[in-house]
Amino acid sequence: MSTSVKFKYTVDGEDFTRAGEASSDVKGKLKQMGVSPDVVRKVAIAMYEGEINMVVHAKGGDITVEVTPTEIIMTLKDVGPGIPDVEKAMQAGYSTANENIRSLGFGAGMGLPNMKKYSDELAIETELGVGTTVVMKVKIN
Repeated sequence: MSTSVKFKYTVDGEDFTRAGEASSDVKGKLKQMGVSPDVVRKVAIAMYEGEINMVVHAKGGDITVEVTPTEIIMTLKDVGPGIPDVEKAMQAGYSTANENIRSLGFGAGMGLPNMKKYSDELAIETELGVGTTVVMKVKIN
């Protein structure tokens, strides 16, 4: 691939039944593009975790995925409450999800740790009361 391709998604923060649709769609498109299975897996996991976080914590948002010849860049932007303590939120098992969210099987505190684990680069910009932007990059081998 010699040019970049972009995909855009809107995540509905009120609909848990559709959570994960964007990451599933990207997974399928990357497979069709011939991206290696290892890279597809990393992107799918990292993006799914971010997408779920947008539903659980931020009432949704927008995702842009750019596929370049050398990397896949996922930008997740929301207008949620922001992350009060990013360092704490990066700790496995730490969660601010309420009991209702946990009863649905979410909120185990692995979202941000998994996003970091499955991306080659992770950047988080957050402002309380304004929102959060997460940029994840996965290199194409």
